[in-house]
Amino acid sequence: MKQLLTVILAMCMPVVASAAGGGGNLDSMEPDLSDQSSLQRGAQIFTNNCMGCHSAEYSRYKRVAKDLGIPKELYEQNLIFTDARFGELMKIGMPEEQAASWFGTAPPDLTLTARVNGPDWLYSYLRAFYKDESRPHGVNNAVFDNVGMPHVMVNQGGLCAEPPHIGQESKVDPSTGEVVGDDICDDWAIEGSMEPEEFDRAMYDLTNFLVYLGEPALMDRKRIGVYVLIFIGVFFIFAYLLNREYWKDIH
Repeated sequence: MKQLLTVILAMCMPVVASAAGGGGNLDSMEPDLSDQSSLQRGAQIFTNNCMGCHSAEYSRYKRVAKDLGIPKELYEQNLIFTDARFGELMKIGMPEEQAASWFGTAPPDLTLTARVNGPDWLYSYLRAFYKDESRPHGVNNAVFDNVGMPHVMVNQGGLCAEPPHIGQESKVDPSTGEVVGDDICDDWAIEGSMEPEEFDRAMYDLTNFLVYLGEPALMDRKRIGVYVLIFIGVFFIFAYLLNREYWKDIH
């Protein structure tokens, strides 16, 4: 038995090491799909700021509204800005050819981006833009070098003058124990309308929504999983009692 466990652990260790080391310096982000308010705010940010260029064509408006507890009328009035119907896929009206001519390549669909890149990468990327006049849109990204995407939320989040501090531990003053120099930017090229902490929270909500969007069934699986574990626990008790009854006469 010990030999079998050793073999299993040896097989798993390279996979774990690869998963842990593949992201580089990233800020940690723990999704919370039970936070419906966060998901609703994320849906609003996504619709207002991302869906001008990016589609989510593997998801439907109706499914999102149902899962996030948003009434149909409210969703249609505030989160659908095209002539799309409530039950349709979340597509955009921009032709791919036109998008490619503007951005150099057609903006990707974002339905599965959180599953492909992971929430840590996405959360860090959204907060990692900085000024770079050598780039076509005047910005670069500390997580995705030579990015072709403009900083869509520059008015809200501002723009760092230099590459921001991503994936770095906060420095603590040993004499006071207070965190010092914790701002993501040492200097701002453009100051946003939001405070840095407020913008970080908004990007958390957006990332949280995109994690949901990549796997909506995850919410149901977690909810059902609780009942499955309870059933297994109760079944184990009865199975144990039945087994003891079977072997009572033998022992």
